[in-house]
Amino acid sequence: MMNTLRNYRITVATKGVLFLIACTGLFECTLFAADEQPPFGIDHRIPWTTSRVAGSPDPPLPFTVEKTFTNIAWQSPVFLTPEPDTGALLIVLAGGERKRPSRILRVPDDPNTSQTETVFDVSDRLIYSVAFHPQYRTNGHLYVFFHASTGDLKDTNRISRFTIGREGPRRCDPLSERVIIEWNSAGHDGGGIVFGHDGMLYISTGDGSTDSDERDSGQNLSDLTGGVLRIDVDHPDATRAYSVPKDNPFVGMPNVRPENWAYGLRNPWRLCIDQKTGAIWAGNNGQDLWETAHLIRRGGNYGWSVYEGGHPFYLNRKPGPTPPVLPTIEHSHAEFRSLTGGVVYHGEKFPELAGMYVYGDYSTGEIWGARHDGTRVTSHQRLAQTQLQISAFAVDQRGELLIADHGGDKQGALYRLIRLRPQLPAPKFPERLSDTGLFASTKDHQVATGLIPYSVNAPGWADGAAAERFMALPDDSRINSFTNGSVLVQTLSLDLTAGDPASRRRIETRLLTLQNGQWAGYSWRWNEDQSDATLVSAKGDERELAIKDASAPGGIRRQLWRYPSRVECTGCHSRAATFVLGLNDAQLNRTHDYGGVRDSQLRTLQHIGVFKGSLPKSSDPALVSPYDAGQTLEARARSWLHVNCSVCHVESGGGNSMMDLRIAAKPDEMKLFSARPQHDTFGLDNAMLIFPGDPERSILFQRLSRRGRGQMPPLVTTVADEQAIALFRNWIRGMPPQQIVREWKMEDLVPALEQAKRGRSFESGRTAFRQAGCFQCHRFAGEGGSVGPDLSGAGRRLAPRDLLESLLLPSKVIAEGYAMTVIETKPSEPTAGRIIREDDQVVVIRPLGAGEDVTIRKADIRGRDVSRVSNMPPGTLSTLSEKQILDLLAYLISDGDSKHSAFQPVPAAPPAAK
Repeated sequence: MMNTLRNYRITVATKGVLFLIACTGLFECTLFAADEQPPFGIDHRIPWTTSRVAGSPDPPLPFTVEKTFTNIAWQSPVFLTPEPDTGALLIVLAGGERKRPSRILRVPDDPNTSQTETVFDVSDRLIYSVAFHPQYRTNGHLYVFFHASTGDLKDTNRISRFTIGREGPRRCDPLSERVIIEWNSAGHDGGGIVFGHDGMLYISTGDGSTDSDERDSGQNLSDLTGGVLRIDVDHPDATRAYSVPKDNPFVGMPNVRPENWAYGLRNPWRLCIDQKTGAIWAGNNGQDLWETAHLIRRGGNYGWSVYEGGHPFYLNRKPGPTPPVLPTIEHSHAEFRSLTGGVVYHGEKFPELAGMYVYGDYSTGEIWGARHDGTRVTSHQRLAQTQLQISAFAVDQRGELLIADHGGDKQGALYRLIRLRPQLPAPKFPERLSDTGLFASTKDHQVATGLIPYSVNAPGWADGAAAERFMALPDDSRINSFTNGSVLVQTLSLDLTAGDPASRRRIETRLLTLQNGQWAGYSWRWNEDQSDATLVSAKGDERELAIKDASAPGGIRRQLWRYPSRVECTGCHSRAATFVLGLNDAQLNRTHDYGGVRDSQLRTLQHIGVFKGSLPKSSDPALVSPYDAGQTLEARARSWLHVNCSVCHVESGGGNSMMDLRIAAKPDEMKLFSARPQHDTFGLDNAMLIFPGDPERSILFQRLSRRGRGQMPPLVTTVADEQAIALFRNWIRGMPPQQIVREWKMEDLVPALEQAKRGRSFESGRTAFRQAGCFQCHRFAGEGGSVGPDLSGAGRRLAPRDLLESLLLPSKVIAEGYAMTVIETKPSEPTAGRIIREDDQVVVIRPLGAGEDVTIRKADIRGRDVSRVSNMPPGTLSTLSEKQILDLLAYLISDGDSKHSAFQPVPAAPPAAK
């Protein structure tokens, strides 16, 4: 550490009577002379002038983008399309608020124009896209896809037809609106409409939820969400402004909306048609790990939310009536984060792109292209790396590519794809750590003049490695106002003999750097003699380490070290996590040893001008070290979850369990305690995410205890945090278990069933539905999961006594489709699960606990039977009082209707006769 700080002038109190007490950081106190100020950890800031971290280590791509239509001030463009026979473009601008309406502009297709004409504007509705009727030239019919987030239409998607006059001002006549079709949607709206070569209108709808298909729409064809619709707007039937084509794939199927053409899509953002072939493409936003694009086929099932792309997601959910189809294009989150569907290019400017589906990514700005011959993808390549927030692709009147940049905090713009011009040789991106300008000596791990050391309260788990952290900031850069060229440095070192710091060796140095307005992560792998480190490839790398450990067999423990890919870095350093994780007051509010002087980090950093304005503030409570036994179990556990898990398990963070693991989240907001798992239960009976008092039945504990399938955190780490395992075991074990009111039996409650028909509490019933964990597995009244049967309408199908029996004795009658099959093979153990597919040769079974599907040869089957044990654990009502159970029954009987007679007051008895 002395080498780290030798270039700073340290001020130390050395004279006078020591009687002034200065408290810094976490209540650590130092004595200073009355006539002196307490010393700062760093006396003054020294400029960092040696940076060579610039550019990219990857070869240039063939294309880039260039701003166009620069004479127009845009307002977050979200969609654009050429208007037939006008020489103009229609541009949709974001809005939807009363003071900022959504607008459709007409703009001459001339990049030098400054002219705009408002075709339509509307408040309180978002416009996602528009489509022209095939006979638009004569009928002027424009179809508009709306989403209403306020007012009477709140959470409604609507397709309306407007007429644009053929003479005079060519505007949409608001009075001409004819509502074609609408449906409820509270997120993932889809937003695409196109007319096919068959004259039918195709509509992408999305699953209608905000996270994890919480409405269970993806595989459910009984509504209009989660896929692509196909309707005939030219031949309305007697009751609607459209009819259903007779050749739609699900016509005549019971309990299915026949408008569905394809399904199993999460958020098909942008729908397009290949103008030459008629093929329809949909870009599809993924959730946790995969982004996809699909050629939309008749009756296609694209898997969501049983699968995310081609990978298991909610395996317990009931699949749709047709088998899932693998995505045409798939990107992991190591490449894409939010795919924006594109267009098929048939322009003349770039013949090498002819017939290619060009699409991109909203978050990374990447632009890719794929060519498909009708059977398979024949080419697939990166075309450009941009800084755009790509909301839409289009072609202009000449068929050349246009790109809408939504713009984020800025106002956005329009861009064209252009060839990358020959450029002057760029500085070579440093392959060796010694060439980055960050170190005066890599051999001694001595950082360059101007780098600022720092430490954090709650370090993230790094497979047992110790971390050294530094900031490398240009003169104009501040913690809460980073500028291009900023670099954050973390070197990770491991003890190659367990428990012996003298054996510590540097394994990896990671950089997070801001270049061209975007944060990017890079890793360097240290060589054996510790003199330097080499840049790791974009896909990451692995290395096996031999750790001397007396507790391991043979005294040697093998440890696999994962060097993250560049996009794995952004998996944690994400937009939802505000990219930079540790530089806030919750982490920095501590004492740091500056090599002879200990001082509050916040005080020192403010003194040398690293803050701009006030100190950086977070909304989070102070974090503590999870490994500090002097802190409470709860503070340590919550800090561990915050730093290791909340980057995903937070709103818009990507974690597919609906948990909020920020330290600022209140216990009921965390959706963690006594909550039923929606994913893998690892075969545990009556498992919960956290089962108070029982760590072994707590899925959170199980996930952090294991590596491999189901581990958490999922990225980079290959070694479980043993101290955290002990911490969480003690934390969960010390929680008061759920209070058991009574082990209820039928005879206890049947005499009171009449009381469930009147005078009950709707709110109490809804609360009991959640407290008993019913909503975790069953969908009802617009909420809940789908591990068990949908309970909608259960009160109409079942008498109160039968409804009670299904709650108390779940194994007595198991709903069709939810009974497990037990298959005994030779020589394996019996496999219990749900039959997914069966033919003359094999049975495919989905095991209990939502593991991977298992294919069993029929020749190996020794016996099979239907399980007589329900997935639903017994005793789910044992934490409820009799009143709560009766309120729950009333809630189910009412089908979630608060105005049901069960919630009306009990009629007063007539007065007794005198």
